[in-house]
Amino acid sequence: MSTYVITVATFIAIQAIVAYGLNIIVGYAGQISLGHAAFFGIGAYSAAVLSTKAGLSFWSALPLVLLICGIFGALLGLPSLRVREDFLAITTIGINFIVEAVFLYVPFFGGAMGLGGIPKVVFFGMRLKGGGLLALCLVCLALVILLCRWFTKSWAGLACRAVAADESAASSSGISPVRFKLLAFVLGTVIAGLGGSLYAHRMGFITPADFAFPVSTMILSIIVLGGMGTLWGPLLGAVILGALPEIFRPIADYRMLLYGALLLLMVRFQPGGLLGDASVLRSILARMKGGGGRDR
Repeated sequence: MSTYVITVATFIAIQAIVAYGLNIIVGYAGQISLGHAAFFGIGAYSAAVLSTKAGLSFWSALPLVLLICGIFGALLGLPSLRVREDFLAITTIGINFIVEAVFLYVPFFGGAMGLGGIPKVVFFGMRLKGGGLLALCLVCLALVILLCRWFTKSWAGLACRAVAADESAASSSGISPVRFKLLAFVLGTVIAGLGGSLYAHRMGFITPADFAFPVSTMILSIIVLGGMGTLWGPLLGAVILGALPEIFRPIADYRMLLYGALLLLMVRFQPGGLLGDASVLRSILARMKGGGGRDR
C-alpha cells in the first residue's frame, strides 16, 4: 500500500476504536453523550505527558493511560448520571469544553502551542511507523471488537441494554441503573483513551483543537451512520466517514455540513443506522445469508 493509503487507514482504525467506546455508552447503555472527544483527548494528553515528561515508553505508559481515563470517566460520569435526555446532552457538551479549556490554558499541557516531541511506538527495538503502526492499530481495534462482543453477551451488557430499554423496569427487576450506566461510561472512556494514546504517538504533536467539540460530533456521526448498539456499526461508519473526506477532498471545508446532513438523513430514513434494526442493508444481508447471523 502507498503511504497515503496507510495513513488514511491508520486514522480510520483509531476513529473506529474511539467510536466503539462511545457505542458502549450510547448504543448499549442508552446514555446521550456529546462530549466523547474529551476522553479521547485525556488519553492522548496522558500518553503525551507520560512519554515526554516522565520518559515512559508507549507500552509502559499505556496501563496508566487507561487507568487515568477510567478514573476521569468515573468522576465526570457521576454528575452526568443525575440528569437525563437533553440535560445529559448539555452536560456532556460542557465536559468537552471544560477539558479542552484545561488543555488550552494550563501551561503544563503546552497551552495553545500543544505538546510535541511525542516518540514513536517502539516494538522489540523497532520504531513503528507506516505499515507497522497500522498493524498495531488494527490489532488494538480487533481486541476492542472482541471486548465489545464479550460485553454484549455478558450479564453487564444485558443489564445495560435493559437499562437503556426501560430504566424503571430494570430497577424494579433488581438492576441498578446507576451502577451499570457508570460501568458503561467507564468502559467507553477507557476505550477512548486507548485511541487517544495511539493518536498521540502517531501524530507526535497534539493540540487542544484536536479534541474539540466537532470531533465529538464526528464520532457520534460514525455510530449513528453505522448503527448504534451494533457490533459492526462503528467500524462501518468509521470506514465510510473516514474515506468520504478523502474522496471528496475538494469540499473538505464543508466536512461538518456533510456530517450534519448525514445525521439528518439517517435519523429521518434509517434511524437504526446502516446495520441497525429494520435497515435496508441489514435486510439485504439477511436475505443473502438466509436470515442467519445475529451479530451485526
